[in-house]
Amino acid sequence: MTNRPPLIIPIFLPYAGCRNQCLFCNQKAIPDKALPPSAVRTFIEASLRTLPPRRSHKEKQVAFYGGSFTAMEKEDQISYLREVQPFLSSGLIDSVRISTRPDALDEETLGRLRAFGVKTVEVGVQSMVDEVLLRSLRGHQAEDTLVATSRLKHGGFEVGHQLMIGLPGDTFDRFQETLDRIIDVEPDFVRIHPTLVLRGSPLERLWRDGIYSPLSLKETVQWLKSGLLKLERSLIRVARLGLQPTKDLERDCLAGPFHPALHHLVDSAIFFDMAKHLLQNDRKGSRVLFLCHPGDASNVRGQRNENILKLKEAFDLKEITVRIGEDLPRGSLVLQTETGNTSIHRKELVDHAN
Repeated sequence: MTNRPPLIIPIFLPYAGCRNQCLFCNQKAIPDKALPPSAVRTFIEASLRTLPPRRSHKEKQVAFYGGSFTAMEKEDQISYLREVQPFLSSGLIDSVRISTRPDALDEETLGRLRAFGVKTVEVGVQSMVDEVLLRSLRGHQAEDTLVATSRLKHGGFEVGHQLMIGLPGDTFDRFQETLDRIIDVEPDFVRIHPTLVLRGSPLERLWRDGIYSPLSLKETVQWLKSGLLKLERSLIRVARLGLQPTKDLERDCLAGPFHPALHHLVDSAIFFDMAKHLLQNDRKGSRVLFLCHPGDASNVRGQRNENILKLKEAFDLKEITVRIGEDLPRGSLVLQTETGNTSIHRKELVDHAN
């Protein structure tokens, strides 16, 4: 498991190598903005100049995002990868990351990636339920993910899985099945984002016809809370929850649980459960004090103090104070009362996530 994520220089190749249009994708509605190979070196040089010195000690990766890199023509893959080689040789860049489809990772391809310094491969898994994949027009099956992950791990690559929730045919139980099958093959990290209805996607027609309804934001938080806890219990790092907010996304999102701080909402929901557990088991009086790590204070309070307001109402409290405990471990919460302290760590919730 990778404990510390690298500093990434992203190079976007929108829809490069895509063999078909997935149900949720609006590739035909967006003009091609892919950076050509001839511009890669200039882009990397400019990006390196902007990196702050205090982060210079972190691993640096060039990442080719936005399409299915290994489904591009072999010559195109080599053209892009070749442009990164001078930076790898000089040590200015440590490695390369690509994203691709699970059915475009044969042994020949892996050999090529390895030869050009690719360390990390993010696989567009989306779901491990074949019916969901079929209805989403993905063009591959869950078995392809199992085979690809095994090949990548045996080949020494760091493996990431990209998942989606709320696709047509998806249910909470099917999401749990997907997580269980993902955990069995032990990727190094996972990204999860909810399905959004994008302008120009085939899914837009189903949504407008009333055939498809996206998850609500409340449902999304509950699904992701369960998923995050399950993955944490399995020691699989969650690199991101939700899509990176962009002007294009905000313009094209017609429906669905888009939120610019989705991970914060999920973490806040976890800390709400932790606080509720402590209050249910040890509370006296109408005023309570919580202690937490500095990095967890906003999660304890919730967005716009939502957790505080909900806890006051649920337990008939007049005052809830949140204070920083510098020596407390990240992910822990302490309830301080006149009779003593009680505490809980999110890992204790993880143990009961099922």
